[in-house]
Formats: sequence, C-alpha cells, structure tokens
Amino acid sequence: MKERLELEVQKRNKVGEISVDRLDPILIAYRYKDPTISLICALFAYGNVKQIVKFLDSLDFSLLQKSDDAIAEGLKNHYYRFQKAEDIIALFIALKRVSETTTLEEVYKSGYLQNKNTLEGINALIQTINAAFPHATKGYSFLISQVTTKTKGAGALKRWMMFLRWMVRDDNIDMGLWSGIDKGDLIMPLDTHTFKVSRKLGLLQRRTYDLEAAIELTNKLKEFDAGDPLKYDFALYRIGQEKLF
Repeated sequence: MKERLELEVQKRNKVGEISVDRLDPILIAYRYKDPTISLICALFAYGNVKQIVKFLDSLDFSLLQKSDDAIAEGLKNHYYRFQKAEDIIALFIALKRVSETTTLEEVYKSGYLQNKNTLEGINALIQTINAAFPHATKGYSFLISQVTTKTKGAGALKRWMMFLRWMVRDDNIDMGLWSGIDKGDLIMPLDTHTFKVSRKLGLLQRRTYDLEAAIELTNKLKEFDAGDPLKYDFALYRIGQEKLF
C-alpha cells in the first residue's frame, strides 16, 4: 500500500497537476501566495469545485486593505451557498482587522506551540477572527467553524486542515508560506472523497465521518511517513475525485 501511494504522490506532485483543466481551490490561492487570501479560498472550499473557483474568481481581494464601508460596498452583491453577502463582508472585515495588529501565522502559533497541538492552533484562529468582528449567523458559523474541544462526532474541520497543509507543506502542490510548524503535527483534511477511498483501501476503519476519523487516518499514514503524513492527502483526494478506485 505504501509503494502504491508513494507512486501516486510522485505522479501528482508536479507543475500542471492543478490548472484550469484540473481545478482545485488552491489555484486561486497560488495567484497571491498570501495567507489571508489563502484562508478565504480554503474556507469557501466546499461544494462543486467549478463553482468554488468561479466564486473565488469573483472576489476583489484588494478590499482587505480598504475601509469597512468599502468592503461592505464591494461585496454587497456576493453570496455563496450558505453564505449571504453579510457573511462574506464580515469575514473580510474580520481578517482585515486581524492583519492590522498581527498575522494569521502568529495567531496560529500562539495556540499550536503550547503543546504542538493543531486543534489548539485552529481554535486560536477561530477565536481571534470572531473577536475581531463578532457576527452570528448560521452561514458565518458554518464558514469559520466552531471552537473544537472533542474529536468524536465533531466536524472534521477539513477546510482548516487543508489551509494548514497549504501553509506548512512546501512542494509542487502546497505553498509552504509558514515556518516553525512540524508537518508531522498536521491532521488530514478529510473530505468525502478521501474518506470513501481511505475506507476502501483499508487505511481507515472508522465508519463515522468526523474529526476522530481524520486523526485515525493521519495516524495510519504516519506509519508510511511519520514526518509528513499529509503528503498523501492530495493523491488520495484525486483518486477519489477521478473515481480511480
């Protein structure tokens, strides 16, 4: 199994694997290579990939340097699935305010470095974003997720885990914009494709799609590469997406 996955990783880890013909939300993030823009791309990465990229393409990321009023005016006609214009506006304002006093990397590390715990880092980010611009709607809560203290039955935090993969790993797929974070501490961004494929391949025994399953799969992949278990993530995702197994 390890040999098969290693070959798939080599096959996928190349320039051109992500393109207008082989879409992935990181395609938009690549244009800017900016953590704040990358987080927006990751948080909206749910649903049909063509619609995700189309929506992200419609956003004016220069608004992140403008006033609250300019952000509200520039995004007043934007919406995406569960998020109305007010939710998208809230996210832009919150992230702009966070960037005025710190960086997403510093916020993440303030939680992560205490115990080298990925969830504590994500929780620090969620808390900081919420504090920067409090906004309570179902769409917004879904978008940025809730602070997580349990793993069984909890959401897999796939979009956050994917964002961290982009930021920490550095190859032809991921951008590696952050430093000082151990790749071995990352947790798999478990989506439905990866979940189903991992179950079929015998990499995952848990039947419930939750954070506990993401951690179980991560631990299994650490048997193949303890220092970088998420190098298999994109390959597993593509196998599922392309229905190769």
